[in-house]
Amino acid sequence: MSLKNVELAAPLHGHGGKRPQLISQFDQKKGGVKTDVIMTNYKSEKNDVPVTLANGSTVPLVEFRPKDEESGDYDPFAHRKLDHPTSDMDTLIHLLKGSLGSGILAMPLAFANAGLGFGLFCTFMIGLICTYCVHILVKSAHALCKKTRVPSLGFAEVAEAAFLSGPTFLHKWSRFAKAMINLFLVIDLLGCCCVYIVFVSKNTKQVVDYYTESDLDLRYYMAALLPLLILMNLIRNLKYLAPFSMMANVLIGTGMGITFYYIFSDLPEVTTRPNFVDVHKLPMFFGTAIFALEGIGVVMPLENSMKTPTHFIGCPGVLNIGMTFVILLYASVGFFGFWKYGDDTEGSITLNLPKEEILAQLVKLMIAVAILLTYSLQFYVPMEIIWKNLKQHFGARKLVVEYSIRVFLVSATVAIAILIPNLGGFISLVGAVCLSTLGLIFPALIDLITFYEEPGLGRFNWRLWKNIFLICFGLVGFVTGSYVSICEILES
Repeated sequence: MSLKNVELAAPLHGHGGKRPQLISQFDQKKGGVKTDVIMTNYKSEKNDVPVTLANGSTVPLVEFRPKDEESGDYDPFAHRKLDHPTSDMDTLIHLLKGSLGSGILAMPLAFANAGLGFGLFCTFMIGLICTYCVHILVKSAHALCKKTRVPSLGFAEVAEAAFLSGPTFLHKWSRFAKAMINLFLVIDLLGCCCVYIVFVSKNTKQVVDYYTESDLDLRYYMAALLPLLILMNLIRNLKYLAPFSMMANVLIGTGMGITFYYIFSDLPEVTTRPNFVDVHKLPMFFGTAIFALEGIGVVMPLENSMKTPTHFIGCPGVLNIGMTFVILLYASVGFFGFWKYGDDTEGSITLNLPKEEILAQLVKLMIAVAILLTYSLQFYVPMEIIWKNLKQHFGARKLVVEYSIRVFLVSATVAIAILIPNLGGFISLVGAVCLSTLGLIFPALIDLITFYEEPGLGRFNWRLWKNIFLICFGLVGFVTGSYVSICEILES
């Protein structure tokens, strides 16, 4: 059999008529083109643009032509093929569900590290900054979808595409940027899993200790959760986790309603609570508040699934409506929770509820069960990220290896929780390390790189100074929050 090389031209629709050359092989014996050669060397993205897999990038390396009018006409939203697109109301519900987690129960502790007045002001300020960072991330994603001519991009892919479309010296850092975002997402979500273990154990211990009149070490409760957590997290299909999510939402909603009943019962004089506590405690406030308020990890998946994506950051827009509700609710819980319990505020507001009343005990157990059920959903995303990057290294043993990794990661979260049972310090540390990076620093960097050339830095370089402020704000929170949190954990 003799082979001859021939050139096959594939059309590149809407890209200035340029036709990339695909080098293939013609089989004279069988009288046809060896298509396996084409599929090996090239792949086609969702918008049917043939692209190369350069440097392992999953972003199509299409030549950027900002001055090409035809290129600017590409509408990524029109090319999205969604089997079940979500409505604005569906997206709003999912946004609230993704933002309203166990962090709301820690907001009174955040206020205890700032004071009533200053804590209220800072909660709104941090909430506004976090919301703005989501805005610039989504706007950058829309601009990069047009440049790369793909319908949608995830958070990590947005960073990779930004670095590839930015100045030449940044191109080599594109894969590193994507890897860093995935790394911080994994650390953040697994850190939340550790927080959940401490949370469930502390609430369960309070109830059990009351009825058994014992004082068993908290770490035994954490260890006892391990077999149950392993069994729950052997479930590989997200569809089977949906009922857990629904049950958790009902339990948390009921528990929060009863918690507010206790908070508003016999409130002391507001003058008995300080408006400002201590400047040295502010990093703890920052870490806890950003842990509670930051939900940037769910933003891009929600926006990518919308029927009308332009409504996400419009005015008023799904994001603005959802975050307004979230900020008001978190500020209310923090303000009234600290007003009620003052310096006695615990890492979770449920731990302040009366130990001897059955209704309060039911609240603790309900929310403990809800958080336990939420663990599997929280664990699903980091497991997917890790397994996606490892599975190609294993052959027929993939299933065994995947289950082994699941067992190892669950056991690791339990071990870390046993080593660091300080709930307040742990929450603040996760918020300072991961969420200040994901929610503040990376969106500012992506915005700066994406628009550095067009429309540019703006009058007096306002875009540059604005993003420098956001990056510095995130770095200060990262450094000070991490330091203070680690010190508190070591002291305890």
